Amino acid sequence: MSASAPFLSASEAAGRLGVSTKALRLYEQRGLVSPIRSAAGWRAYGPDQMARASEIAALRRLGLSLARVAQVLGGDPQGLEPALAAHQATLEDRIRQLTGAIERVRELRSDLARGKAPAAGELACLLKPAPELSVAFVLPWPWGGERFELRDIRPLNYIIGPLGSGKTRLALRLAETLPGAAFLGLDRLADGGAAARARLYADPALKVRVDQALAWLAEDGAVLSDALIALLAGLEAEGPAILVVDMVEQGLDQATQEAVIAHLRRRGPNGRPLFLLTRSCAILDLAAIGPDEAIILCPANHSPPSRVAPYPGAPGFEAVATCLASPEVRARTEGVIAWRPQVA
Repeated sequence: MSASAPFLSASEAAGRLGVSTKALRLYEQRGLVSPIRSAAGWRAYGPDQMARASEIAALRRLGLSLARVAQVLGGDPQGLEPALAAHQATLEDRIRQLTGAIERVRELRSDLARGKAPAAGELACLLKPAPELSVAFVLPWPWGGERFELRDIRPLNYIIGPLGSGKTRLALRLAETLPGAAFLGLDRLADGGAAARARLYADPALKVRVDQALAWLAEDGAVLSDALIALLAGLEAEGPAILVVDMVEQGLDQATQEAVIAHLRRRGPNGRPLFLLTRSCAILDLAAIGPDEAIILCPANHSPPSRVAPYPGAPGFEAVATCLASPEVRARTEGVIAWRPQVA
């Protein structure tokens, strides 16, 4: 099927939409879009299917779960309200920043008109970009002591890699090195999340925040569970300036994972930075990555971790897509660890 044909192949459609072919298949599996079939049985996307898929991708980038997307496309627009409110808050925050900068420029021009020159360093301060959060350190084993540097840390950062790639060690080192960071490990699930329940009992304010988050998530189709409560107790706790979360999807079904990541996206650009270890395509939906998110890949060959741009054809994109699996597959492989033969 050529690019000039009225119908596009799945890969062509994904390229036009800026999503992955896996995302298109997921939309199809959820009944959100229905590609036609060519005479040879290949999926094909015409103008109607492309318009539908474009709407889905836009709604996902606004932070809607697939359950909410289905409701909106089914004629229930109320699910848009929280996402549009968060997007509005983001835009208004940018306007406030620009308004402040414009006002300062206006003051400087007024001073110049009166013959007053800017104070030393004032212009440099005005033109200096907003400070970015960054980190640099020497990588631990299994890397060979290479230096790792991560600039412009986003509110949502995904750490992904195949089994044995060292992503957990990278996460631990990030938690050790970043100022004010904490690591939320899988021990949160011990004894059915008993430690989390004890924290909620001892901290009524935390319990209120967790209950509010649970209400949001339930509306998005999440299923209440000990694993979800344990995760939220860590995510909603005050104190850490940055949180590194080990396998955020652990113990959560697909609908709950989709609701959780939609909830985290609603925080906007001013949310505290999160590093989420994941191998679930419900958490890391490559079709929904926004400007406030970043993907960090730990390659299988133990090359230094690197940031991967979230669009097909970008270096490392296919490696990231290969690491991802549906929650159903992830559940079947839970507990599997990488095995490396011993060399005599």
